[in-house]
Amino acid sequence: MARGYSGRDFAVVFLLFTVSVPHLDAASQGVDQELSEILNELWKLDVNRLKPGTDYTISIQGKAGYVSQGSNSARDHAHSPLFSYVNEDRLKNLKTYNHFMKLLDNYETSTGVSELVTPEEQAENYRFLDSILETEVMKRAHRYLVSKGKSRSDMRLFKNQLYDIWFRLYHRDRSGGEDSCGFEHVFVGETKYGTEILGFHNWVQFYLQEKQNHLDYKGYKARDAPSGNDHVLNVQFSWNGLVKPVGSCFIGVSPEFEVALFTIVFLKSTERTTHAVANVDKYQLELVVYRHGRSIGTSYPKLLLSNSKNV
Repeated sequence: MARGYSGRDFAVVFLLFTVSVPHLDAASQGVDQELSEILNELWKLDVNRLKPGTDYTISIQGKAGYVSQGSNSARDHAHSPLFSYVNEDRLKNLKTYNHFMKLLDNYETSTGVSELVTPEEQAENYRFLDSILETEVMKRAHRYLVSKGKSRSDMRLFKNQLYDIWFRLYHRDRSGGEDSCGFEHVFVGETKYGTEILGFHNWVQFYLQEKQNHLDYKGYKARDAPSGNDHVLNVQFSWNGLVKPVGSCFIGVSPEFEVALFTIVFLKSTERTTHAVANVDKYQLELVVYRHGRSIGTSYPKLLLSNSKNV
């Protein structure tokens, strides 16, 4: 339940949600209506979003148990992978996914280990940005940010701004050199002191790591079982022997949609930590963004309501 709910408010909201999902009572829920509107525009423009049951199939299975932070032991309530099928040809043939996947092996997993960005890797970063900036999703996000005075109209300056937000290296562990960036943390995932997983909020990376037997899905984390058609999940998993007690990510959405959404939330606020509640399609989400100077420290969606269910 989102913060600020009373029992009476929740009953009213739940009724509204079951009748007309996109029109939740924003005033009682603390929903950012303007943010909801632009994100729903982006959702409709996301033609590269994969379709559940057609482009991919997920197997929800059991509800994961409680695991304390730092523990590397978790009972497996899902004996099969989360992803039963993904149309890899479609992933490879969609330009933004293709360029996105080429970035996933460019990073040192462990914090405290300095990152070295080669000229080839930097070129890959820019090719990815070029590819998403060609999409209607990012074009609309850009126009919105310009209208709010958060970005410059010159597309080259906007691309440089995106580079700083997502790819500029910074210190996450002060014991070493520049060891992290927003893209690595959010989309690739990191480990800390060999004891815990940091970040890792992307479904494509989840699928690829699961396929290579580096990742083991342990089950969903929600009060009620989600649907295989849901585009947002809270999950538990292990990765290279470490356990993520609760992780959340979009499922099936395009890289450009996630970059656009979290860039907007990041730039709309100057707070070090932003918790924005928005209604997107049939979901009510808490969008969390941590700032690391001019860059994203982390960002992820937290599912609050979906398909008339409280999470």
